[in-house]
Amino acid sequence: MDMAHRPAASWFDSDLASGLRQGLLIGTAVLVLVLPPARPVLRPELAQQATTTQTPLERRLELGGLVVSNDARLLAQWVIASADNGDRRFAIVDKRNAQVLVFDANGRLAGAAPVLLGYAAGDDTVPGIGQRPIEQVKPEERTTPAGRFVAEAGRNALNEDVVWVDYEAAVSMHRVRVTNPAERRLERLASPTADDNRISYGCINMPPSFFDTVVWPAFGQRRGIVYVLPEHKALEDVFPALATTAVPPTPPSSSAPRPGS
Repeated sequence: MDMAHRPAASWFDSDLASGLRQGLLIGTAVLVLVLPPARPVLRPELAQQATTTQTPLERRLELGGLVVSNDARLLAQWVIASADNGDRRFAIVDKRNAQVLVFDANGRLAGAAPVLLGYAAGDDTVPGIGQRPIEQVKPEERTTPAGRFVAEAGRNALNEDVVWVDYEAAVSMHRVRVTNPAERRLERLASPTADDNRISYGCINMPPSFFDTVVWPAFGQRRGIVYVLPEHKALEDVFPALATTAVPPTPPSSSAPRPGS
């Protein structure tokens, strides 16, 4: 390479670079004047937060005109006011009236039906009774326990769909079985009174159609809460928080008693 030509090349390169810089400045100015301002870009999760608004559902007792006992109404109002059920569906078993009420998570009644209950009146269960063979359970031990239970779907020893209320005590909600015609279980469910609805070993029997269309859709895929009202004990003794939670009044409703009977 001839070194005598380097100064001329440097001068040419300098002018060329200067011209390019001026061209770039002019082009940038034109783009600023012509193009609209850029919008900020959010990360996907932030964009979703900015565009999605969640309206909380109103928690309110809605019985749809159904007549229920004072204890069942009071407990349902407390569940809703205290959000004791969280975001889960819940059921109330009224033993004195042999009735089950199923609600969505916000307090709207999904359905109600008559039920069969434990043969013996009582609010407690015998310790260890769930591990005994059923033929060893004495008549006076066949109680449906009162209290708050986390219910979960499962299968019993007969491979039937059930909703376990108290798994340790082998107490569940399930379709009524007609294995012994002498017990007249279907007739007991259909009668207009609750006086003859005590026949089971402690489980909560209900019409098969109600179990299939209301109970299983409510509890079959996710745990829920089942509240069993006492029949001997005071309501506040079984649910002490009732005494400390303000419960808003609900207008009275009217309807035919014991739907589904």
